[in-house]
Amino acid sequence: MADDSRFTRHARLVSEMADRIGLDLVEEMQRANVDNEDVRMMVHRCEGCTDPEACEKVLAQGRPLENPPEYCRNANEFSRLKP
Repeated sequence: MADDSRFTRHARLVSEMADRIGLDLVEEMQRANVDNEDVRMMVHRCEGCTDPEACEKVLAQGRPLENPPEYCRNANEFSRLKP
């Protein structure tokens, strides 16, 4: 998988996980709670995950989540931003 495809895959995972836990990253950017660099770092942390397929399986279930899975490398950041 090319680096661009890898980044795109993990950007999608970060975005979908945020949506699933009820976090609107675009709104958080508009409120200046995060910026482009913060989101890029979230994607970078996600890229370091050794099992992105696990997240894809969780997200494929289509159910809202109270919190991201414990293994999520962005769990602390999601918790900080979650309303």
